[in-house]
Order: sequence, then structure tokens, then C-alpha cells
Amino acid sequence: MSTFEGDGPIAGPGSPEFDTATRTFNLAAPAAPAAAVTATTVAEVRAAVEHAAARGLRVRAHTTGHAAATFGPMDDALLVRTELGGGVEVDAEAKTARLPAGTRWGAVVEATTPHGLVSAHGTSPTVGVVGYLLRGGVSFYGRLFGMATNTIRAIELVTADGAHRRVDAESDPDLFWALRGGGGGFGVVTAVEIALFPVTSVITGAAFWRAEHAAEIVARWHAWTATAPEAASTSLRLMNLPPLPGRPEAISSGPVVCLDGAIVDGGSPSAREVYADLLDPLRSVADPVLDTWRETTPDAVPSTHMDPPNPVLSMGDHLLVDGFDAQGVAEFLRVAGPGSPLLAAELRQLGGALAVPDPAGGVLNHVSAQFMYQCVGSAIDPPTLAASRERAAMIRSTLAPWDTGRTIPGFVGSHDQPQGHLDTAQIEAVDRVRARIDPDGLFRGDITPNATKL
Repeated sequence: MSTFEGDGPIAGPGSPEFDTATRTFNLAAPAAPAAAVTATTVAEVRAAVEHAAARGLRVRAHTTGHAAATFGPMDDALLVRTELGGGVEVDAEAKTARLPAGTRWGAVVEATTPHGLVSAHGTSPTVGVVGYLLRGGVSFYGRLFGMATNTIRAIELVTADGAHRRVDAESDPDLFWALRGGGGGFGVVTAVEIALFPVTSVITGAAFWRAEHAAEIVARWHAWTATAPEAASTSLRLMNLPPLPGRPEAISSGPVVCLDGAIVDGGSPSAREVYADLLDPLRSVADPVLDTWRETTPDAVPSTHMDPPNPVLSMGDHLLVDGFDAQGVAEFLRVAGPGSPLLAAELRQLGGALAVPDPAGGVLNHVSAQFMYQCVGSAIDPPTLAASRERAAMIRSTLAPWDTGRTIPGFVGSHDQPQGHLDTAQIEAVDRVRARIDPDGLFRGDITPNATKL
């Protein structure tokens, strides 16, 4: 029975409502707060904040729990799962959309595609929009349009005083700046308004080759990235996937190397020219065992990366690398290639607009690195998890000569992983905003590690 019986939808451990509110996409990182609630309206969010403040609890917030492994302890907290109604509201003329907290990117793509517009969405349709946006966001449109967090035009949130605010560059520029990449701890976000971009046609997909061709495939892709046009964003993964229902046997019968991404049409060179320049040299190495690249509409992009649609038991690691030369590629192949127990080790292409500071952006408004590295391993049982962690540590050590020491919050794999997306001056400036907005630290537990000195 809930220990919070009589407090409306707020529930304690042992109740179905608690189980629903604390559900995480990463099953290896369960949430264990003192109490939890699924909020479907702004009024319910405000009531939850007031409830926590009155009982000496801190407030934590999440939607899907994709980033659950980065959560710190919450035994002193009320966890608010945001599932606000209203749906995606697209203003095609203004090229903006309002997204209630709880919205997943799949719903956004479905709503914007008929208008010939796209958002800077992530690679998974099941990820929640708020966490992705506030933690930076690197899209397959990122090299053309920049960091996803820079596309935010307004943020609605409930703050520690119970007020519901709409914050933008005019109403509270300091808070608006700090919210966009500042590491959290300001309130419970209830909606965001974002900019959209005119895109009606893309070339997207994934091609897989047997691991015996990995060295040549990776080398040619690495050389191509040096002069790649901004209209193209790609990802290179070394993968070792187990057989699963619905997964093609061609990519689960042994290790493979995968190249996926998206190329936006409408520029010069054309998308078809970029596509040929990228894929033809790779296909000349060997025929892919599976190839889904094609010219299509933007609603196909979220499925390109083939992220799992259902909750998983997983672990991960992440860092940003720069000056990544042929030696770096060789070392990456050596430790992350065949023989690795990891499910995937990825190098995602950065640069382009992602590297350009946005004067109107938030505190995290660009990424100065050549590639983003991340890995994913299975946590299905203790031996498998231990092997995954050991290999992730080996790769991290091997990539140390190219490690920038910086990270993107949305890709960090765990709470205790080294993090560094803000410098000292930025942290101090963001802390001053937090002290004004949340003087008693009601939301302090939600702050990303290494993003505060308070």
C-alpha cells in the first residue's frame, strides 16, 4: 500500500502508480525515489512541487528514463514523470512547434513532416523531447542546423515557488540561457517551443558490412569526413548484435561495421552527389550485407539508427575526441572491433554548424570536437555487464590521447562517468541563476554532476 495514501495521484513504493511513474527505458538503472507521480497537467506538476516542499522532499523529474543511469540517488525525493497532454502544436507559418513535456520525438516527426518541416530531433523516436533538448541534442541534421538546444525558442516550467512561467529571451534572458544546457536544477519543465526547418526530401539509411572489411570501410569514411558538406551527418558503428525477433540475420550472425546518417537535399552539391561520394567508395570495398540507404521523406530518419524500440538492460560510456588521425582510427578498431563484448562502439561525425557558437544560444551552444564517441553494452547479467564495463574502460584509456575532456550531457553513460560540458566561469554563472530561481535547493538533486559548485 502507498505510504502517501490520501495525497491524490502521489504514490509510494509498492503501488501500481509508483511503478508506472518510476518506469525507466534503461532497465539496468531503476529509479527508487521516496514517492512518485505521473503528472498529466500543469496543475498536477504544481501540486507535486508544493507537496514535496511541504514534506521536506526534493523534486526530480523525468519522462522516458533513457538517461536513468545518469540519475543520482533520489531516496529523499519526489519523482515527477511528465506526461502532459495537448499534443504537438505546429505553426507552419512561423516554423515553430510547441511540445508538451512527455512528447516523444516520433510524435514530433509525424506532426511536422506533412508541413515540409523538420526539427533537430534525435536518432530514436522513443526519446522524450525535453531531456534531449536541455542536454544539448545532436541530430542527424546537426551539422546543418547546429545544436538542438539552440532551436529552443521558449520554455515553460514550474519553479520552486510553485509558479508556472514561460521563459524566453525577452522575459528572463539569464534563466533562458542557463536552462539550455546548464545541467538542470531549475524546475519541472512542462513544455518547450522550438524552431523548425524547411526540409522535404532526405537521403537516409544504414549500410552494414562484415567486420573483415572494417579497416578499409572506417579508413575511407574517416577520410571523407574531413571535407564532408554540412548537409550530411553520419555515424560509424562497430556492432556485435545478438539475434532477436525481427532483427535481420545478416547483422546478427557476427560482428559488422555500420554506416548510417542523413543527407539533406536542396544544397550544392546535391544530396545525390554527396550520397554517391560517400557510399560508392565504401561499396567498392565489398557489397553490404544489408543496405537501407534511399531517397525518402524526413519521417524515415528516426528509424535510420535502428535504436531499440523497447526498454533494455544496458550500460554506456561517452567522450568527445579531436585530432583523431589514422593512428586513432587504428587504435579504435583494435580495441572496439571484433572480439569486443560491446553491442556497439560509435564515432559520430561532428563539425559543421555544431561547432559554431550561437550568440543567441544557451550556455551549451556548440561542440568543439571532431567526433563524438559512445559505446553501448549489455547489462543482461553480472558477467556480461562486467565484461562490457571492462572493455569500455579499455577503449576510454586507449582514446585518451584524443580525448578533449568534454562531454555532451545527453550522451553520458552513467552518473559517475567523467563529465565536462561547462567550464568554471559558465558553472559559476549558471549557479547564480539557480540561486535566484531555487534558493533552497528544491531541485538540486536534478543537477548534472560537475555542473554546479553550490
